[in-house]
Order: sequence, then structure tokens, then C-alpha cells
Amino acid sequence: MDGHFIDVIIPIPIENAFTYRITEAESKFIVPGVRVSVPFGKTKIYTGIVLKVHNQAPLVYEAKDIHQILDESPLVTPQQFKLWHWIASYYMCTLGDVMRAALPGAFILDSETIISKNSRSELQADALQDDEFLVFEALKQQTSLTIQDISGIVDKKNVLPLIKRLLEKDVISVHEEIYDKYTPKLVKYVKLQSNFSTPNALQALLEDLHRAPKQREVVMTLFSLAAKTKKPIPVSQLTTASNSSTATVKALIDKNILEEYVIQIDRIQHDAVETENSKHLNKPQQEALNAVQEAFKQQDVVLLHGVTASGKTEIFVKLIEQALKQGKQVLYLLPEIALTTQLVSRLQNYFGEQVAVYHSKYSGNERVEVWHHVLQNAAKAQVILGARSAVLLPFHNLGLIIVDEEHEQSYKQFDPAPRYHARDTAIVLAQIFKTKTLLGSATPSLESFYNAQQNKYGLVTLATRFNDVMMPEIELVDLKDKYKRKRMKGHFSDRLLEEITETLENGHQVILFQNRRGYAPIIECQTCGHSPQCPSCDVSLTYHQYRDQLRCHYCGYYSVMVKTCNACGSVDLDNKGFGTEQVEKEVCMLFPEAKVARMDLDTTRGKYGYEKIISTFENQEVDILVGTQMLTKGLDFRNVMLVGVMNADNMLNFPDFRAHERSFQLLLQVSGRAGRTDKRGKVLIQTYNPYHNILQQVSTNNFLQMYKEQMDDRFNFKYPPVYRLIKITLKHRDFNKVNTGADWFAKSLKQTFGSYVLGPEFPPVSRIRNQYHKNIMVKIPQKQSLAKTKKAINKINTSFASVKDFRPIRVVINVDNY
Repeated sequence: MDGHFIDVIIPIPIENAFTYRITEAESKFIVPGVRVSVPFGKTKIYTGIVLKVHNQAPLVYEAKDIHQILDESPLVTPQQFKLWHWIASYYMCTLGDVMRAALPGAFILDSETIISKNSRSELQADALQDDEFLVFEALKQQTSLTIQDISGIVDKKNVLPLIKRLLEKDVISVHEEIYDKYTPKLVKYVKLQSNFSTPNALQALLEDLHRAPKQREVVMTLFSLAAKTKKPIPVSQLTTASNSSTATVKALIDKNILEEYVIQIDRIQHDAVETENSKHLNKPQQEALNAVQEAFKQQDVVLLHGVTASGKTEIFVKLIEQALKQGKQVLYLLPEIALTTQLVSRLQNYFGEQVAVYHSKYSGNERVEVWHHVLQNAAKAQVILGARSAVLLPFHNLGLIIVDEEHEQSYKQFDPAPRYHARDTAIVLAQIFKTKTLLGSATPSLESFYNAQQNKYGLVTLATRFNDVMMPEIELVDLKDKYKRKRMKGHFSDRLLEEITETLENGHQVILFQNRRGYAPIIECQTCGHSPQCPSCDVSLTYHQYRDQLRCHYCGYYSVMVKTCNACGSVDLDNKGFGTEQVEKEVCMLFPEAKVARMDLDTTRGKYGYEKIISTFENQEVDILVGTQMLTKGLDFRNVMLVGVMNADNMLNFPDFRAHERSFQLLLQVSGRAGRTDKRGKVLIQTYNPYHNILQQVSTNNFLQMYKEQMDDRFNFKYPPVYRLIKITLKHRDFNKVNTGADWFAKSLKQTFGSYVLGPEFPPVSRIRNQYHKNIMVKIPQKQSLAKTKKAINKINTSFASVKDFRPIRVVINVDNY
């Protein structure tokens, strides 16, 4: 059967792209990468992306027609399609998943059911029931209604039976309509009508307006503003400057004295700053830069291992300059949005408006604008700075990718699919563009360092801090001993209090690190030992004092703080453990003169949450900053001389083969915030186990010793980077069902992979959001084919899904689970 067809990716997790029929005229217009709205299933309409235009009809089903074409030119580039295919096959997910993750929400239009009056039907009103009549009357007033509107009119949640009755009586017709979610931002501007442009005409106008002093004031202000700025004047600026209202401006427009016009602008406006030349590199930096450029001749990926505050960013800036001179785009990835706030101003000093930022705190419309700038290779998007999702943007001509703090686990997406790792994806993206990737970190991940040792990556080391500032002095405080000698005040040892007092007296700032938010992780009854639990998860509720609430950090459930024990009624409740809120409260009591701020997930909810806290701390309006791991990542505070780690043990004693590596990275990174100028900083780490190897290695800044020791363990126990890991998680509300399903799945895997399958095991928190989780781990030796392994797992997964009892169980496959 001849004809024109397109394969379309739909943003739902189905394996194949779907084929739709198009007309010959459409086939001349449609190219891969444009969006089309297509019918799917019985009533749904989706926005899909055209993957391929061809002449082969589908064999199994009849191809439907598309609804409409939504773009004139492609939104997705051929390079992106290559990357999408790689992500889908490597991370074992579907192209629909990748599409949903890559495209801003405003591009993936939604369909909504529209109900309108059937104009053909001749209807007697008395043939209708009461609720039907209400809808009929409403449709006389309005041409169309949505399901939500009808629900409001008849005050019922389920209105589908009512709509069905109206359809049967031929009163209404139903169709799906697609809404375009992106709305350009328009700003109203005003100018004087052209016939008042001469001085005489303006003089005459002002005399005419002597009875309307407010209007006269507006005209004079507009004239002086226009003379000063030579730029269009927005209505909002005019009303503020002339101290008048929009009504006064409107009156002048009605009189044809002022003329109103509209300009479309970008939502994200960065203050235009005078650009300055990048800093002159010192000798070690210059040597490192030369070594990186030399390594790039042999290797596509280079790891820059530079101690904290060694000036890695300035080396990155020099490399960005070189790429821009060749007319290429640069992608600069960061693990935390908190970091972008500091780095944006720094990069704008050098590159001005060429810097674009992309991360999840931006609204859908703002993301659309950045997407278009990158796609069109606009001057505004030559340096793209962003968190992990920025790797999915439609680059035009990429010349360099920098992955800063490459060891960070925030680069890995855990839910929903695609569960990709931005660092690894960036390396593949660079290969697609035949360009280079630079990984930077003071504490590289074992994977990257191992690759460098194996000569897969180049390695450049920068061992001295900028201006030869000394590494901070790290002191371990033995909490067991301090509690025994009664030298503790709250959770502060006498040593830490001494140091904080001295630092504040010298006019310096302090950072206190505690990797738990909230006030206390457990509330316990002293009488019977009961502690309030989350009803949907197997965890105790965390007490948040500022809201007087108990909250679950897994599912978001919250309740009012209990005053008596739910089990025995006793009022004797005590809290166990401590979070950032409690540290903040204790600091305020111990140092009433000091200004204290807290930075954790609770205080940085808003779009500018990070910026407010970081800028007040940078401007030294805050003396002591308490926070979680957000504080540890690459932030550059000049006046911090002391870092206190409240308790290092809860990270070390975590049931995960990476716990020791992560603790080392976190503690060394947080230590790196101290003493970044000419004076030597100090770090105090409070712990019950000061002789722990990792803590000893942190105190001597011995990365190589940690690497060797951890690699011995990884070799002995067959963990990454020596072996690869695929983690399979089964989820369901029914405990027995998950158990049976996991046993079946593991048994099938063991028949293929033998002893390389671990589990099934319940994780430490085995129930989240009322769903039981059970994990199976598949280890893949280096010589085993990764592609064949995944094929075998997919085969078992398909057989599993075809068993009727197992069908409701959700199977999540996570490749490279780190």
C-alpha cells in the first residue's frame, strides 16, 4: 500500500514509535524533529515528535491520520535523536521517556475534552432531567465547556454519566482540543504621538493640560525619560517615575496624546554588565591549562583533579574563551542549582549576555525561551550553564563540555525514567559532536579516577591552592570522650564553641554542617518507647519545629506535632537525633549576638531561595550559616575561616557500598569552604569514632590512600568501577505479591547469570508511599557483553509481565545505580 507515513515518538513509556498517515502535501512540509498532534487510543490526543518520514505502511494496524502540524521548523536536532537513542538503549527505557525528560513541559501539549451544544438537534427542554437542563442552559450562554466547568455547574465530581446521557439525547457534541502552553511575554510600552514631537507642539500640549496636573506630569516625565535613556519606555516604569496610576496613562492614550504598543521580551533578563578580561593565571594554573590542552590531543575526556580553592574555574574560563573564539557553543554542567547563582555572575563578568542558564527552578515558559535560543544558536546562548537536564538541550555546534564537581550523585536521575547519569551522557554527547569533555573535581569519583588510571581518560592534577593558601587545618573531636567528661553544650563540644567564639571575634564567618534537615528525626515516648511513624512509609516522622509539624521526608505526609504519646497517652516525649533546625536553635541560644541563617531544602523552596541566602552570606550580613550538603558543593565564600561538622558518623554508617567514598568526598568538600584567602582556615569534625580510616584520610587530605583502600574492597567484592551494576526494583502495595514476584524474577536471572545476581532483598526503607520495594542486583564483569546482558534482562522482564499475577507489579530497572 503506497502513501506517505511518519513515525512519531509519543511521550508515554511504550517501546515503539507509532506510524501515522499523512497527505502528499504534508509530506513535503514535515521533517524529523517537528511536533505533530496525533490521536492515540480511543480518545486521547498527544503531542508527538516526528522521528522519520517514509512510505511503508504499518503491517499490524491501520495507520490513523494526524490532527495537525504544530511547528514550521524542527524543535529537535539530528544530534539529539542520536543521544535519545543512546539514552534509551543504555538506560533501558523508552524514547517516550527520554522525550518527556528532554522537552520543556510547555512543548508537550495536553488535550482537554471540550463539550459544545449540538446545533442540529431540535430539543424540548422538558425532556431533560434537572442536572442535564443546567448544562443545557450553560451552553446557551457559552459556546463550549470543559469537564471541569460542568463539574462545577452541577457540583458533582463524576460527571461522565451525565455527559453520556446528554450524548445519547444528542444535546451535545464532544471533541478533544489541544492547548499550546507556551505564551510569549508581552510588555506594554508608550510613546508620544508623532504630531507632538516638535518643541512648539509639546509646549502647546502642556498648556492644554494645565487643568489636568496628573496627566501633565505623566507627559513631562515621559519626555525626560525618553531624552535620558533613548530606549522604549514601559508603562510600568512611567507610572512609577511620575508617581501616577495606569488610569491616568490610559486617559492620555484615549485622548490620542500617547500611543501604546507591545514588544515581546524574554522572561530571563540578566543585568547587562560591562565584561572584563579573564584573570591572569598563576604558574600552577597555567601549567594545568597547558597539560589539559596537551591531554586533549590524545584523549577525548580529561579529568582535572584540583584541590578545593585551587582556581579550577579560571582554567575553565580560559578553555571557554578558546571555544567561543572558534564560534562554538559550550555546555557547563553543575550538580546543584545553588552553584549556578554564584557562577552566573562570575561568567557574566567575562562573557556578558552570551551566558544562558537552564535548570528545574525555571518556569516552563522560561525553559522554552532558553531552548529556542540554544536551537537557533543565538548570541544569548553561547555558554549554557545548567544542572543535569541541560545536557538534553538542542545544541547546534558544541565545542566543549565541562562537568564541574563530576563526583556528585545529583548528576544521576533516580526517578522517573530515563534514569540517566548526566556526566556519562555528556561524554556521549561530546562524542556525537566530535568534541572534548573536561571533568573537574577536588574529590573525583572512583569511576573517573579508575578510568584515568586505565588511560581511558587524561589526568591533570592541580595540587596547590590559589596564591599558595594553605589547606585548612582539620581537627577531629572525639564526642564519646567529650560526653564522658561532660564538656558538651547541646550538640556542641567545648572545642567547637571555643573556635566559633574566636572566629566571630576576629570578624570572620562560620559554616556548620549537619546532613539532616528538620529539628529531630525521631520523637520517642519515654514511657513506652513508641515513636510516631509515617502511615505510608516505613520511617519515623521528622519533627519540624518552625511549623510545629511531623513530616515524612519520603512521601511528604505531615501531621500536627503530637502532645501525648499515641500508644500510651504519656506526655513524656523526647527527641532523638538532631537536624539543621535544632543546630540553628542551639547556635542562637549560645551566640545571641550572632546573626544566624539556615540553608536546606526547607529554606530554599522558592525560585530565588538560594540566591537570597548565598548573597546575604557573601555580603557578610550573616555570621553563622547552618546547612545540609547544599553548602558543600564548590561555593566560594571569601570570609569563612571555620567549618564545623556536627556529626560525621551518620554518613559513614550508611548501608551502601559507596558510603565511605561519599563521606570522604562530602567531608573534604565541606572542609574546602574554609580559609579560601590568605589566612589558614580550620575545620572541626565531631565524631564518635575519630580513628575511622576515612576520617584519618580526610584529616590528611589523602585522596590516593582512600582510592587504593576503596578499590581493594571493590575488587574483592566485585563492585563498580570493576564490575558494572544493574539494579532491579519491584514495587507493589501487596507485600506477598512483591515477595513472590521478586523470587520468580531473581530465580530467572540466576539461571542466566548465576552467582552474579544478589537478592532479592528489602532495602533499609522497604515501604514508601504504601508500596513495598524489593531489590535485585545484577553484577556484570568487564568481559561480559553489556548489550547481551540487557537483552537477557529485558527478555526476563517481558516474560514476567506476561504472567497474569505479576502484571500489576511495577518493575524499575536502574543501570549504573550510583
